[in-house]
Amino acid sequence: MNLKEIPPMNGHMVNVIIETPRDCQNKFDYDPKLELFRLKKTLPMGTAFPFDFGFIPNTLAEDGDPLDAFVIMDQHAFPGCLVECRLLGVLEAEQKEKNKKKERNDRIVTVADCSVLYHDITHVKDLNKSMINEIEHFFIDYNKHEGKKFTPIKWSAPDVAADIIKKASV
Repeated sequence: MNLKEIPPMNGHMVNVIIETPRDCQNKFDYDPKLELFRLKKTLPMGTAFPFDFGFIPNTLAEDGDPLDAFVIMDQHAFPGCLVECRLLGVLEAEQKEKNKKKERNDRIVTVADCSVLYHDITHVKDLNKSMINEIEHFFIDYNKHEGKKFTPIKWSAPDVAADIIKKASV
């Protein structure tokens, strides 16, 4: 799987490579050296990803990995699937590992462009309050199990997300 040819964005659309599908208890990670997906860990019983989770190719975030993104769509995808998405915004956040300094670890929020159910959603403000809370609590809890502290800062608009992607593009 050659990801070097996939731009982070095509015009106003963002490309997301799915690592972990929605409702999955397993966390998968892309290994660029082997060019395959590997099982990284299994989440605690009763815990699953609320949305498809992945990364934006050819970007580099402050934590040394590609920018994280999650995709809201009608049905879950599969690891390695390229999904063309519309930007809804970004959950700006900080993360701190034990004995390390805080670093930004934002989550880009997208919706699959081909979605029928979520076709009318164009901004994070369009998401209902319980969905916003579920997203924040998932990432707080997920990182807590890893011995990290995840702190949401604020939710920002699509143009802020686009600027973050442009600055992180390699």
